[in-house]
Amino acid sequence: MIKVLIVDDDFMVAKVHAGFVKQTPGFGVVGVAHTGAQALDAVQRLKPDLVLLDIHLPDINGLDLLQRLRQASPELDVLVISAAREMDTVRRALRGGIVHYLMKPFSAQDLRERLEHYQQAYRPLASSGSTAEQEDVNRVFGLHRPQRPLPKGCSAETLQLVEQLLQDAGADLSATEAAERLGISRVSVRRYLEYLSEEGRAEVQLRYGEVGRPERRYSWRKAG
Repeated sequence: MIKVLIVDDDFMVAKVHAGFVKQTPGFGVVGVAHTGAQALDAVQRLKPDLVLLDIHLPDINGLDLLQRLRQASPELDVLVISAAREMDTVRRALRGGIVHYLMKPFSAQDLRERLEHYQQAYRPLASSGSTAEQEDVNRVFGLHRPQRPLPKGCSAETLQLVEQLLQDAGADLSATEAAERLGISRVSVRRYLEYLSEEGRAEVQLRYGEVGRPERRYSWRKAG
């Protein structure tokens, strides 16, 4: 469950936004704050993962609060929700490291889309190990490319076997070597290996012998 803190000076608006958040699977509201001081206290006490932050607060500018929240909790993510439309405000918020900027008024679906993007793109980076794949980074910046469908006649089950073989091999393999280990035809295995290469999940190197065409050698693409 992703813990959300809502920061908005308007009590009714904050209540509506809390209802929107609760409609999104995987998210829960752990608290509501109506001033900057309340927000700083709530972040320390409740340890939220994500803050929905309004810019206009009675005791502090939301952008200044953004910096103080970052100092208080460096791992905290912030999604700005505000009626502020000035380009300078948007730029300052982006430079402050927000995950999104949503302008009021908006619908429940508008917020849900931003929350789902956060859930799919940002949270895996927070929960993964010390390295990331390029595709993980692409999701954050909106460059995610959906996986292409498998070639005709190929199955997801066999693809998984080929992936596991490459990951466990510890060295590069030819299509012939992979076919022998899996007990399926070399032609079939090569189709899976080429697919993984085109998807950026496997690397291909050419090994040149004394005669004939170079041999294609496949290995799993490591993160980092």
